[in-house]
Amino acid sequence: MTGRAFLNVECSATGRRWVGPSGEDDRLSQAMEQIPRLPAAVCRILTRRGVAPEEAEAFLAPALRDLLPDPLTLRDMHRAAERFLRAVDRNERIAVFADYDVDGGASAALLLSWLRQMGRDATLYIPDRIDEGYGPNVPAMQALARDHDLIICVDCGTLSHEPIAAARGADVVVLDHHLGGETLPPALAVVNPNRQDETGDLAHLCAAGVVFLMLVEAGRQLRIAGRKGPDLLGFLDLVALATVADVAPLTGVNRALVRQGLTVMARRQRPGLVALGDVARMDTAPTPYHLGFLLGPRVNAGGRIGKADLGARLLSTDDPAEAAALAERLDQLNTERREVEAAVRDAALAQAETRGLDGPLVWAAGEGWHPGVVGIVASRLKEATNRPAIVIGLDGDEGKGSGRSVSGVDLGASIQRLAAEGLLLRGGGHKMAAGLTVARDKLEPAMARLAELLQKQGAGTAGPADLRLDGVLMPGAATVELISQIEAAGPFGAGAPAPRFAFPDVQIAFAKRVGDSHLKISFGDGLGTRIDAIAFGAFDTGLGPMLEQHGGARFHLAGRLEINTWGGRQRPQLRLEDAAPA
Repeated sequence: MTGRAFLNVECSATGRRWVGPSGEDDRLSQAMEQIPRLPAAVCRILTRRGVAPEEAEAFLAPALRDLLPDPLTLRDMHRAAERFLRAVDRNERIAVFADYDVDGGASAALLLSWLRQMGRDATLYIPDRIDEGYGPNVPAMQALARDHDLIICVDCGTLSHEPIAAARGADVVVLDHHLGGETLPPALAVVNPNRQDETGDLAHLCAAGVVFLMLVEAGRQLRIAGRKGPDLLGFLDLVALATVADVAPLTGVNRALVRQGLTVMARRQRPGLVALGDVARMDTAPTPYHLGFLLGPRVNAGGRIGKADLGARLLSTDDPAEAAALAERLDQLNTERREVEAAVRDAALAQAETRGLDGPLVWAAGEGWHPGVVGIVASRLKEATNRPAIVIGLDGDEGKGSGRSVSGVDLGASIQRLAAEGLLLRGGGHKMAAGLTVARDKLEPAMARLAELLQKQGAGTAGPADLRLDGVLMPGAATVELISQIEAAGPFGAGAPAPRFAFPDVQIAFAKRVGDSHLKISFGDGLGTRIDAIAFGAFDTGLGPMLEQHGGARFHLAGRLEINTWGGRQRPQLRLEDAAPA
């Protein structure tokens, strides 16, 4: 650890060291401040994103037409789109085989919605997480092949050699983004930016992004033939939801897809998303936060602990009454999911703490842990420790688990390596998330080997006690106008974290506990401006007690600015994440 901590905060209320902009960041930011009407805070954000001054204007107004890649840069794309259109033209029987998460559901909904607008329909098949597991399986593919001419596998299929070979009598097209192996399955087309023979330039796309590009190519082929297809811009709400929920990096074309998708979603034209937003009590324009923490978990709830196809059916329906019923059911399942998750999370954290949290891998395995929540619990462990995490539910002689990674550490590749070495029965994924099945008697050696592989990538070297900040702000500078300008540098999410600012040497004017573990405060610098702040989960750390019992002391506060809309009025609000005595 080198250099002085930002604002001299070596150990904050949450036990973290604050790290601010480097001297080089400051120099580049000052150069960018010469651009008219660009506040210093926005300049600092752009600088830390690697944006040069001459690129700032285009970055703040990303145009999809400029950033959308040619679909034909992906291998097998022309063949996939051509076969898809042939099935449409000949009124062939089409089946869509999708994964049970948000990305799979949104990918399926893209195809089903497009087909409906073309006067066609398709069979939706989503495997049961517990009974069938992830991806195509032999019995399901054989059954679909008996009754269909074309099977399109979305968000799955790249490693499904045997199941795809079993689909005799039907053509199979794979539209996926998970890491490919050394050989491809015997499908008519495998469109996947993470095939080993791809350049990797589009590796950040989620499956819905790949499906969208296939529909773009299908539209191009229709235009060449003098025909017209559906307006694809109206489908971008689904692409945005999948991109954020699948934790794909919000860089490059993903950033433009999500930004435009949020605009489409705000028009409230898709019955499923309207109904889901209503049960989630969304009362403002959608943001990546809403997609990742309100909508996404509810869509996922069906695949986790309910009926696997509920999410895809919700996203694809054009019937408001059906949408309302499906949204209500998913909301109920999400509540049940939280209860199941809480029990597994507590047990997994206790086990991981006993094993140790300072290695390159944090993992836990338990008898009967629900396979539908192990991924969420792995995400919680990853967030708490800043290390890759694996959580496994054991049942009989096997364990099914899920993992989440940190930036810069490719978990999917390491899981695939373990499978190739015979330490896993099955395994695959992408850089930030992976799934696995392991024999009980190989659990310990598999996790030990995984820790070795991750350590070689640098896992475990970054301390969990680093909070990166983009600079300081005074309360008087945190206006609604400034926050709107900051949001123009978004959307923020994976690969493009929302900027965090420190408010130095401020005084707490009001502090109140909200619910079991949250804290609401108001603070100011004594010059007349006060800002409200909310800290979720504050009493799960030392943050809540420190600020609730402030005793008139002054603090440095850190967090992310947002606009709070209430009663038709907009006010700045701080999503408070940390604090330290001034």
